[in-house]
Amino acid sequence: MSTEAPDTTGLLRMGDLAEQAGVSPATVKHYLREGLLESEMDAEQGVAIVRTSRNMAYYPPAFVERIRLVRRLQEERFMPLRAIREVLADGPDRARELVGRRDEIIERALSQQAGDATTSRADLIASTAVPESALDKLAELRVTGDGSRGYDPDEVRIVQAFMRFRDTGFGDELGFTVYDALRYVEALEPLVREETQTFLHRMVDRDVAPERAVELMLSATDPLRELVGAVHGHVLRRELERERRPSG
Repeated sequence: MSTEAPDTTGLLRMGDLAEQAGVSPATVKHYLREGLLESEMDAEQGVAIVRTSRNMAYYPPAFVERIRLVRRLQEERFMPLRAIREVLADGPDRARELVGRRDEIIERALSQQAGDATTSRADLIASTAVPESALDKLAELRVTGDGSRGYDPDEVRIVQAFMRFRDTGFGDELGFTVYDALRYVEALEPLVREETQTFLHRMVDRDVAPERAVELMLSATDPLRELVGAVHGHVLRRELERERRPSG
């Protein structure tokens, strides 16, 4: 008894899907494995992959725009695939709505921070006695900006902390330089990126108004500084205890 072949009318082969979306077939396969193309709403809307054999499948044309959306979220908004999967869970239209709200929160936060007073390079040098060579190196390493439009309050704090650190005796003669500041930037960047994505997802998912979300974000700045400092002290103590060798 013969089995009727599945209807693939209007569907796309993998190569055609990848070409129309402007990506490689390997990227499409990766998105499929990560659960980025099929949503819970697809069955209700008649959008489904048709598999004709173990190694052959046909894909709905709607996946072309979905792939493009994933790429935009990756490349323009630097969202990790986990976060993209979450915003796509209820379909691409809902994803666009959520991304729009994320963008509004981000723009409001940046706009509010843009009003922060800046300190000129000359004033920063005068107030901290930081060597110009150290400022140039901090900018080269992207620990701070180059100061061409002034230094924001956090950049000022970085330079102040760096100079206080040196005043305690940790200087070039002991091998401590601006490169040590870079270590903290590299360690914190992944944490802050994850923290930001988690915050934005929770604010958007819970329908928190953008102005309230920005208020919460900015009000958490000082407690987070205290938390990071306290955790560092605690972990340092544990590390010293781990390094301590038993006597005898």
